[in-house]
Amino acid sequence: MFTFEEIGDPARVVASEDGRRVATFTLGCYTVTLAGPERTFRETFRSHGEDVVVEVTHSTWVRVAPGPVDRVVDERWLRLALAANRDEAPDALALAMQYVKGAPALQEGDLQIAGDASYGPLGPDGRREGSDFSDYLGLRWLYPTEPADAPEADQLRCLDCSGYMRMLWGYRHHLPGSGYPDSVPLSRDPRQGSTLPRRAVQMYDDAPGLVLVSDTHVQVTDLRALDVGDLVFFDSADDDGLDIDHVGLYLGVDAEGRNRFISSRKTADGPTLGDRGGASVLDGDGFYAKAFRAIRRL
Repeated sequence: MFTFEEIGDPARVVASEDGRRVATFTLGCYTVTLAGPERTFRETFRSHGEDVVVEVTHSTWVRVAPGPVDRVVDERWLRLALAANRDEAPDALALAMQYVKGAPALQEGDLQIAGDASYGPLGPDGRREGSDFSDYLGLRWLYPTEPADAPEADQLRCLDCSGYMRMLWGYRHHLPGSGYPDSVPLSRDPRQGSTLPRRAVQMYDDAPGLVLVSDTHVQVTDLRALDVGDLVFFDSADDDGLDIDHVGLYLGVDAEGRNRFISSRKTADGPTLGDRGGASVLDGDGFYAKAFRAIRRL
């Protein structure tokens, strides 16, 4: 039998079973963190002629509730989610690893839904932005209240930073056997906090959930609000006229005690939690740490 306790800052409901915390629901958010088997997320990359391994190990799993949660927890969903964890059905974090360099192709019928993703096609100034989840899939995507989005042929198997988040949270994220969709609704344009829009700055401004740390145009150094599965936002370019221009997913503390995230970026040509094109850590004085600006929980 589950017991529930409400805690604050932000308002959350903690579910326990036999005296052990098994889930945390943040009010107004889809994202739920749950207990499950311990696992390690690992990437090996070359640096100065040597192989470098980064690892994040913990027992936190991240799934999506049927809608923004309130104080009444759906116990059926919770039982299903915990069972999915025990069965090691992929959650948002596991899905993220299915697109890193060297990840094998995963088919659903005749459609490749996962596998090593590029950031975007090469242009005269490097890798081009603009590759959404539907471009990776090669699918024409129909939105309920917006024009259809046709895929770009040269962006097949490509995901830019926000397209990567939309793939994980909007298209791929699911709870097998749940009997209902387990994903955040998608739109191309902002929809008053009810959908996950296309661009990183729009996700910061207008995605579902809560902004836990607001953009004040300086480096975020207080990480107490941060939890596994949160979206992290960056001002990584000085010449694009945007305060927020990059988004990633917080994975947790790595083997060196650093707060590590995963994102798709030009310099690494795709999703990475390694340090290709800048250390993928939020603390310290590295490129992305200095560019770290905000945190949102979907």
